[in-house]
Amino acid sequence: MARRSLRHQGALVITSIALLVATALAGSATAAPTVEPPSTPVPISTPDGLLMSYVVNVRDTSPARTALAELAVRDAGGIVVQSWGQIGVIVAHSTKAAFRRDVVRLAKSLVVESVGATRSVAVSEGTPTLAGSRSQGKSPATTRKKSGLGLGDESQEAAPAPDPREAEQWDMAQIKADRAHAVTDGSRNVVVGVLDSGVESTHPDLAPNFDAADSVNCNDAGRPDLNPADFEPTNEGHGTHVAGTIAAARNGVGIVGVAPNVRIASVKVINDAGFIYPEYAVCGFMWAGMKKMDVTNNSYFVDPFLFYCEDQPDQAAAKEAVRRAVFWSEQQGVVSAAAAGNANEDMAHKTTDVTSPDDQPPSGLVRRTINSGCHDIPTEFPGVVTVAATTQAGTKSSFSNFGQGVIDVAAPGSNVLSTWIGGSYMSLSGTSMASPHVAGVLALLKSTHPAATPAELVRLLRAQADDKACPAADQRCTGTLMDNAFFGEGIADALDAVR
Repeated sequence: MARRSLRHQGALVITSIALLVATALAGSATAAPTVEPPSTPVPISTPDGLLMSYVVNVRDTSPARTALAELAVRDAGGIVVQSWGQIGVIVAHSTKAAFRRDVVRLAKSLVVESVGATRSVAVSEGTPTLAGSRSQGKSPATTRKKSGLGLGDESQEAAPAPDPREAEQWDMAQIKADRAHAVTDGSRNVVVGVLDSGVESTHPDLAPNFDAADSVNCNDAGRPDLNPADFEPTNEGHGTHVAGTIAAARNGVGIVGVAPNVRIASVKVINDAGFIYPEYAVCGFMWAGMKKMDVTNNSYFVDPFLFYCEDQPDQAAAKEAVRRAVFWSEQQGVVSAAAAGNANEDMAHKTTDVTSPDDQPPSGLVRRTINSGCHDIPTEFPGVVTVAATTQAGTKSSFSNFGQGVIDVAAPGSNVLSTWIGGSYMSLSGTSMASPHVAGVLALLKSTHPAATPAELVRLLRAQADDKACPAADQRCTGTLMDNAFFGEGIADALDAVR
């Protein structure tokens, strides 16, 4: 994991010195390095006549090279759907089987780094009618103003009065959010982007904190759609549940979120079929950066691959496009939390994937070998906080992924009560439920340390987490009390975040 790069490099240096000394003493040659096997190829078929979506990664962000790449897209028979000049990524549609090859040939390799199909099926949403215009990321009202909704930023001297169902929120007690609220409910200046299926803006527990001005729909082929109706949930409440955990208001109704005075923006990246394609995720992270959000929550993995492998051209190009967007958003001050996944899998020792590409019927799935260059995105990107799930008893949730050097922190994820569509409430389980607890703690940290950078917030989060030891009987949990495969550096601590 790149986020452990310094630690790993140190271990490698020590190992190398030991090997050199041993070799010198023995007078023998060093052993040949181990060659890792390639991942199983999963080529994406793009026959003539089928409208497919692609990302084109330009070698740098210079306007001249981006313009040349856009021209090559058009000359290759494609349509520029969205051009993210800030990161050198173009989203394109084409019905030409040779589109990938022709773009590189026309633009030359000095201009285009990679081209890849972003899904294994045809585009279902069509090509946006405004496709073809350039977007350098300028948007109205990028400077936020304080909202008059909800509570002020002042600290409370006494414990706040509970909301009706707050007693059912064991999860808040586990991360000490209930005690943190006696200090502060968070700052109105902090905005958390919920990259998900949409947030129900009219829910009585979310309406006081809903930020429509910063909300967007990204599943219109990966192009920002500002129609308010389009960033509402359409057929399920996953994003609404996540939003409630982060920032359900303290208003005498229902429950209370981790940071009940911060604002939440709906960044809809999931389409009606339940897929989050790379171009949707790119749009979501770019929008968060353009709007100068403080935190994003990402309770998903990017479809159609559970793991994107660097030695597979389409997957590598899509992975690079999302990586650039995540990195750029971090440069704009956005810190991101993401779910570790629900397969009870050791993410530090991945071997196979039997669920990809998941936009195919079951007969189209491939059992493939994966290697260390294959990653769950966005959760395994550097700088993104990877969150495992815990039970009410403080143990690892049975479904939660784990991994030494992969998990950053843990948070409640089993049977978590939160908001649901239709103004209702529901209890759900998953690392999807754990990640928003950490997003809420990051929002409290940002409230307390408004000048902190994303990297500084992550360091504080990890340092303040409550150490949690591995269970003695479970040999899968490797590491130490302070950092192990199940809990990372421990359970997130909201009280320390506000001190």
